Amino acid sequence: MDAQLTREILKKVRQIEVRTKRLVNDSLAGSYQSVFKGRGMNFDEVREYVPGDDIRSIDWNVTARTGIPHIKKFTEERELTIMLMIDISGSGDFGSAQSTKRELMAEVGSVLAFSAVRNNDKVGLVLFTDVVELYIPPKKGRGHILRLIREILYFQGQGRKTDLGAPLDFTNRVIKRKCVAFLISDFCLTGDFDAALQELRPKLQISNRRHDLISVIVSDPREFELPDVGWLTLEDAESGRQVELNTSDAEIRRQYMALAKERQRTLQRVIRSIGIDLLDLLTNTPYLPPLLNFFKARQGRAT
Repeated sequence: MDAQLTREILKKVRQIEVRTKRLVNDSLAGSYQSVFKGRGMNFDEVREYVPGDDIRSIDWNVTARTGIPHIKKFTEERELTIMLMIDISGSGDFGSAQSTKRELMAEVGSVLAFSAVRNNDKVGLVLFTDVVELYIPPKKGRGHILRLIREILYFQGQGRKTDLGAPLDFTNRVIKRKCVAFLISDFCLTGDFDAALQELRPKLQISNRRHDLISVIVSDPREFELPDVGWLTLEDAESGRQVELNTSDAEIRRQYMALAKERQRTLQRVIRSIGIDLLDLLTNTPYLPPLLNFFKARQGRAT
């Protein structure tokens, strides 16, 4: 790799580290810890039953063998595994505001990763297009997180299209114990939108049963509203298909917006109907307030 390019990559990674660690330290650390508590229980020991113990914890095998009632004692499993499933398909390179969708995905992933490491949790990464392009197993530590940030920003996948089922199926295979899985994507489904969404639905359901699945939808405002600039050629970044539109026509702009918003509403409706938590982010809007509101809403339901 060219030395100049290497320096630029390291500079970008360092910038994201400084920015996101400050956000975590100042705003997110407490919210993360209160929302993502240890979900499992580890077996600790067997001890004799004393009045007041929960009879559902009685170990009947030991009780039968000794003739004295014994119960199983458990301790809360504090450590969590956080899996970041991040979309690096062609549509993520688009951005009309301060950042591209992929850059925003990288920064949100970094915030979640640093929050997890601060809480002594492990973080793993799946980068995907229409196939799984890269898998980094869950680990702890600053060096590990910096590698994740670098890969999210700069890893060059072979595919350009999107298949959201690929990372879901992969994570279900490789992560055997329940984890907190963030599916971070612009959800630009390849092919017929309604058909692709119906095909995705059962995969979302399976993943949500096995893990704590959270969907993060990253969008750009230009995907919902066309500028009034005359004739414009739009190209699908994943399929390469082009279409020409006269953006000076107010009716065309209205239909474009209506179609885009209806697709988003349909996507949100399907995701929420499965019971999956959903976070919507835009490239032209600070992501911290909606992220804090998301954590607050989850915390409210958990208490």
